[in-house]
Amino acid sequence: MPRPTQPYIKLNGEWIYLYRAVDSVGNTIEFLLRKHRDASAAKAFFRKAFRNNAIPEKVTIDKSGSNISALNSANKDLPEDKQIEVRQIKYLNNIIEQDHRFIKKRTKPMLGFKSFNSARVTITGIESIRIIQKGQIIGSNDNISTFANFAMLMAS
Repeated sequence: MPRPTQPYIKLNGEWIYLYRAVDSVGNTIEFLLRKHRDASAAKAFFRKAFRNNAIPEKVTIDKSGSNISALNSANKDLPEDKQIEVRQIKYLNNIIEQDHRFIKKRTKPMLGFKSFNSARVTITGIESIRIIQKGQIIGSNDNISTFANFAMLMAS
């Protein structure tokens, strides 16, 4: 199998999918690691994202049919004036595509993972550090280092 583009992660020689959501300015909203990229995985990701954050007005996605079916399913449960606008415009998805590179930068030298749990824990750590680097933590200080912000977070 040819090497897939982002956001796939290698697990025991097979590729697994990393669902990620960022807002319009690049802040991380949610992430979820799944073995398959299908409708049930997309529904699980969007349920998690909507549960932990507000339901968005608009969502920009790639051409994945599973994402469309998951969002259409979510829209069925919402009143018409609260439904999510789904956009599949090629270049609007660039913010998340650019954000994937930081994950790949850390995982590529690892040459893959041996267990799903170790991949999940490692990706959670990488994403957490990226959230701190982006200054998304309440009370973080842009004038100090990422490590100092991390230490301040751990001390509180």
